[in-house]
Amino acid sequence: MAALLLLLPLLLLLPLLLKLDLWPQLRWLPADLAFTVRALRCKRALRARALAAAAADPDSPEGGCSLAWRLAHLAREQPTHTFLVQGARRFSYAEAERESNRMARAFLRALGWPGGRRGSGRGSTEEGARVAPAAGDAAAGGTTAPPLAPGATVALLLPAGPEFLWIWFGLAKAGLRTAFVPSALRRGPLLHCLRSCGASALVLATDNLLSEAAAQVDEPVPGHLSAPQNIMDTCLYIFTSGTTGLPKAARVSHLKILQCQGFYQLCGVRREDVIYLALPLYHMSGSLLGVVGCLGIGATVVLKPKFSASQFWEDCQKHGVTVFQYIGELCRYLVNQPPSKAECDHKVRLAVGSGLRPDTWERFVRRFGPLQILETYGMTEGNVATFNYTGRQGAVGRASWLYKHIFPFSLIRYDVLTGEPVRNARGHCVPTSPGEPGLLVAPVSQQSPFLGYAGAPELAQGKLLRDVFWPGDIYFNTGDLLVCDEQGFLHFHDRTGDTFRWKGENVATTEVAEVLEALDFLQEVNVYGVTVPGHEGRAGMAALAPRPPQALDLVRLYSHVSENLPPYARPRFLRLQESLATTETFKQQKVRMASEGFDPSALSDPLYVLDQDIGAYLPLTPARYNALLSGDLRI
Repeated sequence: MAALLLLLPLLLLLPLLLKLDLWPQLRWLPADLAFTVRALRCKRALRARALAAAAADPDSPEGGCSLAWRLAHLAREQPTHTFLVQGARRFSYAEAERESNRMARAFLRALGWPGGRRGSGRGSTEEGARVAPAAGDAAAGGTTAPPLAPGATVALLLPAGPEFLWIWFGLAKAGLRTAFVPSALRRGPLLHCLRSCGASALVLATDNLLSEAAAQVDEPVPGHLSAPQNIMDTCLYIFTSGTTGLPKAARVSHLKILQCQGFYQLCGVRREDVIYLALPLYHMSGSLLGVVGCLGIGATVVLKPKFSASQFWEDCQKHGVTVFQYIGELCRYLVNQPPSKAECDHKVRLAVGSGLRPDTWERFVRRFGPLQILETYGMTEGNVATFNYTGRQGAVGRASWLYKHIFPFSLIRYDVLTGEPVRNARGHCVPTSPGEPGLLVAPVSQQSPFLGYAGAPELAQGKLLRDVFWPGDIYFNTGDLLVCDEQGFLHFHDRTGDTFRWKGENVATTEVAEVLEALDFLQEVNVYGVTVPGHEGRAGMAALAPRPPQALDLVRLYSHVSENLPPYARPRFLRLQESLATTETFKQQKVRMASEGFDPSALSDPLYVLDQDIGAYLPLTPARYNALLSGDLRI
């Protein structure tokens, strides 16, 4: 019915649209319409689930938070269907429900709730759940924590595995908030994270906690213990990557958990699929999209604690994987692997993720296909997401009016020099034209809120824009620049903080990186801007990792950038490394690299500088460095 209601006005307007030469957009209308219908069905199903939970018996698990009632529903409807696979271990939905029930009761005992221990028939509060106080140094199991307060936050610093999920689900069922702490954090940054989210306890190890849980009965806990008073209430903290400073604790609401249950449905994944997940669970892509998205359709997830490019295709064969969730760097690791027999005999039909660069995309499909790539865009704290459901290479989504009717957003003009959106005489923002980079913004509403971060209000400074198109309106500022082409496809352009100005022109690091990555002797490229004394703006610098066994060819590199980049966008400095540093979520370390600069006396890596008079990249020696600072070397 929804499809017919949408299709009828389009058919009536078809002659007019053809006369206006709108065929570039119309050719994608069937795909736009199909996705719109899928999105409407998904929204309707999620709304029905929420209404059913609100009407359920508060003493039943179906009356709890969205994680609790969804897992209980799946355990009842498909108890033997495999939910989780890790190595040789397999867990059905019924087993996942029982394990998380036990864990919930272990935490509820720390709250003083009289839940039943196994064989006791009644609760005991003489001993709390084994967790370490958040401010202390003891590992879980080494200290008996004081009883937790209702609604307290418990931080998890654990590797990816079934135990991580049982504890997370158990905390949710007990009505406690969870904070996912990046596993690499130590000392100051770790203490900062615990303080910022107000953690009352920190789970560092699982042995004693699992023993405590094993002593509990596995019956469901009452839903009213976890049911939110408001669907906008915070139930989870996920920390930003910290590429531009200390991590911030993004608030995740019960609404967002519910919305993420629809992720794989929007991607066309089915209950029969087997999803390969090798992303960190403390990251939104791993936990909310991967695990919660899997719960949304009742599928099977194969959990790999750490990604291995050499084992990937063998894992896919072994477990019958049909869907792979990626971050762009993982695909690049795979195409850089030597050929194997396993890569030719797999069942993977769909790869879903974000951050896949066009050159890697083409190589990945050509080598490992036939399979579909579904590139998406989103943010942990954001209120907007895009889906490239057409498979158009290099695009992150569509900007059709149908899509924007369901998931509204806009691209507005942005001044890189001032770091602010461009406003007209009336003080309102200006929409971009096709082909023009623009700042992605989305209206803030009850259906798509922005909850901000735990801690001081100034942490969210700049994230909200007011009076964007009308007086009083509020939009979320993604901080990302995108381009909408003539056919309505969205392409990622750059982060606002990564784009820099040189010689009075804007330079997008992603565009420069794509040009350099076309050279067959380069395996990794990281482009960023560096400050040069005596010069306005920032000069381009590229960190390069050669593709073994090839070596850096400076002559070819100079010829290539001269032919494919305008003069202002050509990197002025090169830094040669064996491999490029990334965060644990595979994001490049642009800020750190930029702060390290290009002083040959401070860096051990080989450095090169562009000598425009000679027309070549030359070794950046101390003499040339001094000549650059004195103005004798022109860049």
